[in-house]
Amino acid sequence: MKTRPGITIIGSGFAGLCTGIKLKEAGYHDFVILEKADELGGTWRDNTYPGCACDVPSHMYSFSFELNPRWSRMFSPQEEIWDYMRACAARHGLGPHLRFGKEVVSLEYDDAARHWRVGTADGETFTTNAVVSGIGALHIPSFPDIPGRERFRGPAFHSAGWDHSVDLTGKRVAVVGTGASAIQFVPEIAERAAHLTVYQRTAPWIQPKPDFALPERAKRLLELPGAARALRGAIYWALETRAVGFAVDPRLMRVHEALARRHLERQVADPELRAKLTPDYTIGCKRILLSSDYYPALTRENVDLVTDRITEIREDSVVDATGRRTGADVIVYGTGFKVVDALNEQHITGRGGLKIQDAWQDGVEAYHGVTVSGFPNLFFLLGPNTGLGHNSVVFMIESQVHYVLECLRLLSRSRARALDVRPGAQRAFNDRLQRRLSALVWNEGGCRSWYLDERGVNRTTWPGFTFEYWARTRRVKPGDYELIR
Repeated sequence: MKTRPGITIIGSGFAGLCTGIKLKEAGYHDFVILEKADELGGTWRDNTYPGCACDVPSHMYSFSFELNPRWSRMFSPQEEIWDYMRACAARHGLGPHLRFGKEVVSLEYDDAARHWRVGTADGETFTTNAVVSGIGALHIPSFPDIPGRERFRGPAFHSAGWDHSVDLTGKRVAVVGTGASAIQFVPEIAERAAHLTVYQRTAPWIQPKPDFALPERAKRLLELPGAARALRGAIYWALETRAVGFAVDPRLMRVHEALARRHLERQVADPELRAKLTPDYTIGCKRILLSSDYYPALTRENVDLVTDRITEIREDSVVDATGRRTGADVIVYGTGFKVVDALNEQHITGRGGLKIQDAWQDGVEAYHGVTVSGFPNLFFLLGPNTGLGHNSVVFMIESQVHYVLECLRLLSRSRARALDVRPGAQRAFNDRLQRRLSALVWNEGGCRSWYLDERGVNRTTWPGFTFEYWARTRRVKPGDYELIR
């Protein structure tokens, strides 16, 4: 096995696959894709919970260079997205570049040799000129710190590691969390469980999900030249209009809040339950969720919504702040992921022995979310402040991969060995970005979300329109980088 590739890509989700495809298109074939699992797919391989599907329309949540006119639904289920990714990898010949069972545990830059050493959990080391980290942010499950959690005797698992060996039929099930995953699997398991108790810390804003099966006639129409491209364009601009409230002024979110309130009123008749499900913060402060079957699931006779804080988990039950003890046979955690920590916990050592934790001691940041000063030829995809609240992250990934290739072309033209973003350029970029974020809904909306770090600083989302980001990543400014010979 080749262990001295020119470029090493970490992860085989949308980010890793896009990088590999675009490298090959550019005529560069000296790269490997290291994947910790035994199959490609990232998030869409790992998340197999009942009802798992995308909450961005399928024709937009896909590569612009690999349009699929035959999506089965407007919002495709997990298995279909995973199939699409595998088909893309096969069509572009990524098989020989993939290395499965290679969990990356360390990255160390060699100042003298101008290269990276990539260590894997099985003890292998890859020596490489550049590293592209495509691990994403939604891959480390977050479990709540609840006393007694380890004492529970029944099956207990996170939605991202669904235990399909556990039959929930006729069981008493406790669901902890009401985020994007929970609102998809709760309706599915509510139909099977004898009783379902949903523990909600903060009510999410939910809008109706305009999902429907695409008939065969529509698929045939989309196979006509330009049709799928036109639909994708229409969806893109429709989604981009949602950014007005995010990127301009939180008060402009009122139209979205009105839609969500009307959706709740139509689906939940009980005023007491409706009050529990009504958020007390500006819509958009937390992720806006899409579902047309979550609210009806909560109105079932065998489902209870508990908004009191969980204080303890016992061997066979969950205890809330009122002292109420609710029996449970199974606990499912729909409590999201470690987002900021996913980057901060990595073992990365750059120039002069600089550790990534020291570089980020004042907060996780990067230049355009891609490069970090002190870490030459290391590129992050979906890095700090490149997440979205309104459009497809696949669009962001494509913009970032284009930027990475522009960096590599700059190296080729200048005959430099490596490039390192200048501290001043990184500082100026992030100062502007944080000034803009400070007045937007994620900071001013009256909530505490996973978008913010422990200091209350948004290290996750892009503050503007995606076409702004696209424009900023078209070209590399050589003056912003130190070229290392």
